[in-house]
Amino acid sequence: MTSFFVGSSGASGVLDPDSPGPGGQPGQSGLRPFWRGGGTSLRVGVATVWLSVIVLLPVAAIAWQAAGGGWHAFWHAVTSHAAVDSFRVTLTISVGVTVVNTVFGLLIAWILVRDDFIGRRLVDTVIDLPFALPTIVASLVMLVLYGNNSPVGLHLQHTAWGVAVALAFVTLPFVVRAVQPVLLEIERETEEAAASLGASGPKIFTSVILPSLLPALLSGAGLAFSRAIGEFGSVVLIGGAVPGKTGVSSQWIRTLIENDDRTGAAVISIVLLAISFVLLFILRIVAARAARREERAS
Repeated sequence: MTSFFVGSSGASGVLDPDSPGPGGQPGQSGLRPFWRGGGTSLRVGVATVWLSVIVLLPVAAIAWQAAGGGWHAFWHAVTSHAAVDSFRVTLTISVGVTVVNTVFGLLIAWILVRDDFIGRRLVDTVIDLPFALPTIVASLVMLVLYGNNSPVGLHLQHTAWGVAVALAFVTLPFVVRAVQPVLLEIERETEEAAASLGASGPKIFTSVILPSLLPALLSGAGLAFSRAIGEFGSVVLIGGAVPGKTGVSSQWIRTLIENDDRTGAAVISIVLLAISFVLLFILRIVAARAARREERAS
């Protein structure tokens, strides 16, 4: 029989008669912490409830709102000219930004891990700045830097390039922080062995390093893309929501809400959620397969 135990020092646990005690014999003092084994169901239950309240319930509410007008209203909201234009602008810019940030995010993570230079800790801290900075402030910074009175001579206000720069700013940390810890764990001995066998630098990177980084790189790219297609604050000032040019889907959602079309806004939101979910799901599968191949190869 397993019983709960509270020691004289205040420590609590589960007395397991099958676990060995100090003398090595079962049942003598098999104290198992209460948060191991028996507490699994409780932990899973609490996590499930919290996930449901924070994530699943809001998603269900949006889905319910989107379905309120029926299939005809859903299809009309998705296929309207303004909605199609917003999807085209959003996806085109987001894909381009994700590709660019995947490359440069990997490069920045590499120099932070492999290179030693003055100011490395400062750079490592600055990477997280987009996480801490309110997105509307980021948009204001972009407007000051690349607006009509740009101090650097780049006038990107109300252009797709301005939206792209703003999205690149807020999504870069996702790639860097996904790749950096994996890069820290890669053993240098494998690279040195490949170099001793005559492999060139690019060959070592593509054959030894990149396969290990691929799952994390895909995960970071997926998170960056998902953030980009739903971003609003950082593009609201620099983009200007020019229809067919800089009007992203999040700004179209705001327009629908202002026009008291909550069903249409919910429909566009569901489409963006579906795109993000499908992409992340596919990338998780690809990353898992890549990780299994890497394990078999090692």
